Amino acid sequence: MTYLLLLPLVLPLGLGACTLFPRLRRLRRYSGVIASAVILGAGVAAIGVSAGGDALLGLGGILRADSLSSYMLAVVGAVALVATWGGLRPEEPAGPLPAGSPPRGMYAALVCVFLSSMSLALLADNLGVMWVAIEATTIATAFLVGHNRTRRSLEAAWKYVVLAPAGVAIAFLGIVLIYAASTGSETPTLSWIGLTALPLDLDPGLVRVGAALAVLGFATKAGLAPMHSWLPDAHSQAPSPVSALMSGVLLSVALYAILRVQAVADAVIGPEFLSALLVAGALLSLAVAAALLIRQRDFKRMLAYSSIEHMGVMALGAAIGTAAIPAVLLYVLSHGLIKASLFVLAGRLLAVEGTSTIAEVRGLLARRPGIAVPWLVGMTGLLGFAPFGIFFAEVGVFFAGWDAGLGAAVAAALVLLLVVFAGLVRLTVGMVFGPRGREAAAETAVATGAGEPAGEPEGPDRAAHGPALPIALALAAAAIIPFLADPIGSVLSDAAAALAGVR
Repeated sequence: MTYLLLLPLVLPLGLGACTLFPRLRRLRRYSGVIASAVILGAGVAAIGVSAGGDALLGLGGILRADSLSSYMLAVVGAVALVATWGGLRPEEPAGPLPAGSPPRGMYAALVCVFLSSMSLALLADNLGVMWVAIEATTIATAFLVGHNRTRRSLEAAWKYVVLAPAGVAIAFLGIVLIYAASTGSETPTLSWIGLTALPLDLDPGLVRVGAALAVLGFATKAGLAPMHSWLPDAHSQAPSPVSALMSGVLLSVALYAILRVQAVADAVIGPEFLSALLVAGALLSLAVAAALLIRQRDFKRMLAYSSIEHMGVMALGAAIGTAAIPAVLLYVLSHGLIKASLFVLAGRLLAVEGTSTIAEVRGLLARRPGIAVPWLVGMTGLLGFAPFGIFFAEVGVFFAGWDAGLGAAVAAALVLLLVVFAGLVRLTVGMVFGPRGREAAAETAVATGAGEPAGEPEGPDRAAHGPALPIALALAAAAIIPFLADPIGSVLSDAAAALAGVR
């Protein structure tokens, strides 16, 4: 079964290399879809193999897939499939490239490298290899963020290059200290399964400092405040499929790294220290999102700040501990599917409207129902309405927090979520139900005595402006999955048990 571990790593890289050949234009267009489908298939197969508690091992134990990493691999594949399929780029025209354009196939190749790197971060049974993989995602996404070569996209890419690697460098220092803590034992190691073996004698002081630095560094990649400032610019300026990948799964992969480090620290120094650190980061993230969503003017940045909010709730669940982990894992999947769909739709909306300014996008339900209907459904799920998984995940996190004695943190989080809810509802209602462009102009003309504007309003645009099936499947899955107690419930329980078994 070693091939299940190697396939998500090797095949995307092979596809990425093939996309650089000029004659393989069709493969270049569908390479991300193929790679995502393979990762999803490998993740689902690994879930089935590891369901009995037996982990898959490969490359002498460097690669390891237990129930948690298998589940996360399937999430990466599912969300990436929505992003790459829903965000299929137009066929590249033949002929010479315009001056300043990136080489043909570079976008597709970087997406494949990105997917392979995220898979390696999930499958590596070594904190050092996991760090290398997460750093590789930074390199790939830095070029993807600036792919459009506009002034704002290049500025966002440079900001990302400065801030994200700085956080990952802090995580590297923390991992070095964790390794130093193991040098007093007979077998110094960075294997997370080895570090959490209770008989292993680790230096508690070094583990405390190392775990704090590692969590702080990975929290930068997860978009948690106050290390979040790269995220709104990067997500708003990147091509929409890349924004979908970054928000839908890259942030969750960084959260996975935090959970692995937290498992090591909990086994050595107990859960209280990192729990307090995560609660602080969670509430600060919610506060930042609430403050900035109230007067947001750009719908892609609106989705980016929403990601900070949702990562804050997930971090609160991680702080609560074992009882909240199944809800957090459901949150990861539901948020990924919904947010990937919304970013893909945001890209289509930007293409047809020519602007991402919320004030200039009005009356979508009347003018562009082909985009407005799935957008409204996705925003309903993102706001935490039933029957979408985010609703049940948030309820699970908050009840677990109350039972764990974190009632004050839960109450503060609920208040901040209400502020976020109000801001998102106001922005969404304005975009979807506001007066149509010509109707707004007519109202202004009548109010000023200028009379009716010339011309008849255009008929409604019912086109989806892209593949509709991946969006429909993603939103339907986000609504149906919470009700599948078997097999989804057992998968979540097995994944949580895999993490709890080493805590």
